[in-house]
Amino acid sequence: MKAAVVFQKGEMLRYVTDFPAPVAQRDNELLLTVKASAVKNLDKMRASGQHYSTQNEAWTAKVVGGDGVGLLADGTRVYAIGISGMVAEKALVEKDILVKLPGGIDDATAAALPNAVMGSALALRFRAGLQQGETVLVNGATGVTGKMAVQIAKHYGAGRVIATGRNEQTLQQLLLLGADAVIPLGQDATSFADRVRQAHGQHPIDVVVDYLWGPSAEGILQALKGDGRASHRTRFVTIGGMTGDTIILSSSILRSTDIQLSGSGLGSWSRAEVKQLITEMLPEMFQLAAAGALKIDTLTMPLQDIEKAWDMPVAGGKRLVILI
Repeated sequence: MKAAVVFQKGEMLRYVTDFPAPVAQRDNELLLTVKASAVKNLDKMRASGQHYSTQNEAWTAKVVGGDGVGLLADGTRVYAIGISGMVAEKALVEKDILVKLPGGIDDATAAALPNAVMGSALALRFRAGLQQGETVLVNGATGVTGKMAVQIAKHYGAGRVIATGRNEQTLQQLLLLGADAVIPLGQDATSFADRVRQAHGQHPIDVVVDYLWGPSAEGILQALKGDGRASHRTRFVTIGGMTGDTIILSSSILRSTDIQLSGSGLGSWSRAEVKQLITEMLPEMFQLAAAGALKIDTLTMPLQDIEKAWDMPVAGGKRLVILI
């Protein structure tokens, strides 16, 4: 079969036309004819062996891609998480981790949506415990998942959403997707912290959903720092580290502020939460997208162009999707 394969850890991905197709060997495995698979940062890190989830993996030639959209043997169109890699003509999937797709949603949108939902809805629902009417700050909202977080926060009942990001044009677009205010990240650190502090003073921030970590996370935490009086409780959830894997965190910030720090990612979700994602949350989000009430921008490329597409910069908060 045709597939995108990494043969050795650290090697470049290759497009091959004669890779062996997977064969179902257990009762819970089904063979999927893949139609589309989105390329995410997670896929790239796992393919290179740099993601924490691959640290104990024995390395063999592997097809890349963690999830995708395709057809079962009976023609049912589904989204699935792969047992084998999904950027290929065929893939193995678990029969209990499938979501039947509604009519009205195209393959590219259906393939791009789930990772962004996982990176936003799970954090908002289970880590932040977002309540009706609360104020949410999305740090790094101009990326694919950040844009999704803005929309889903409003769908889940947030009263006010503040978005930060570097891309001024995309920041303004977020005002059309549900954001109530935007704070540019291009300003100096002091000015950025002052803007967050001002926003917090006007509408106390209940939830921070952070995709960047690094300097901007430091600025937000500094802005939330208390002065010895009773402070407003804020739940800060880190989901990504796009601008740095570490921060400097003063003990005085934690001691002076009613703040809860947590993370959302592979390994942090319980089995019950993942089950709810598959059985309830993703079906709801697919329906919203099919109705035009949830938007995600995609850039599509054919499988034969995967070597060029894999490391191609994709600007403007779009998700690259490989069509097969």
